[in-house]
Amino acid sequence: MEEYENIYVEEGNGIAFITINRPEKLNALNKATIAELHEAFEDCDKDPEIRAIVVTGSGDKAFVAGADISEFAGFSVKEGGALAAKGQQLLFDFVENLSTPIIAAVNGFALGGGLELAMACHFRVASSNARMGLPEVSLGVIPGYGGTQRLPQLVGKGKAMEMIMTAGMVGAEEARAWGLVNHVVAPEELPGFCESLAQKISKNSPVAIAAAIHAVNAGFRYDTDGFKTEIEAFSACFGTEDFKEGTTAFLKKRKAEFPGR
Repeated sequence: MEEYENIYVEEGNGIAFITINRPEKLNALNKATIAELHEAFEDCDKDPEIRAIVVTGSGDKAFVAGADISEFAGFSVKEGGALAAKGQQLLFDFVENLSTPIIAAVNGFALGGGLELAMACHFRVASSNARMGLPEVSLGVIPGYGGTQRLPQLVGKGKAMEMIMTAGMVGAEEARAWGLVNHVVAPEELPGFCESLAQKISKNSPVAIAAAIHAVNAGFRYDTDGFKTEIEAFSACFGTEDFKEGTTAFLKKRKAEFPGR
């Protein structure tokens, strides 16, 4: 695995662990970190040995405490638009549509761009001390990395409006009750719990999982017929080696060994 300045990547048993490593900045996302994350996710997605990814923050205080405000405090309207567009393309949309499933292990604060990164992941597990929010309006701006779109999808329009307009934070249990996170565990249990979920995922067909991610995401796009996308993805599965292996293993009552093709 490549060496990075702001993140580190570990791999084992088909699982990649990507850790954002800027603890002195509470793992805030700057341009360099966003670029490195893009590269790491892309490399993991290309590696046939990696069947799932867990992303988290270093230390015990923060997943990602937001974007690095010092980088854009003096931006013009044009520069602000370019910042959001490039960030969404390079990381947030890229993560959401990655073929390899990504679990966000939310350890501590996930604020602004940090919560937006967690929401772009395929699902989220929080430590019991996690705190989540989109505080952008307190800075005179709005979420620009997909927060105004993904938060309503997860918690509903009313709750999303409340979170965005108050700029407040919610705790882990409240986030679970709202559907913002799937599970809440003790901080010391978070890495192992996410690894166990990733291992369950990794036993299934990576081709089918990629197709499922594509089909589910299609249902949230205004310009796409999700049902049509599902039919197309379903039918494509019939031409894969994974389908042949999965059905053969089932009929022969043995464990499937998916080749990922």
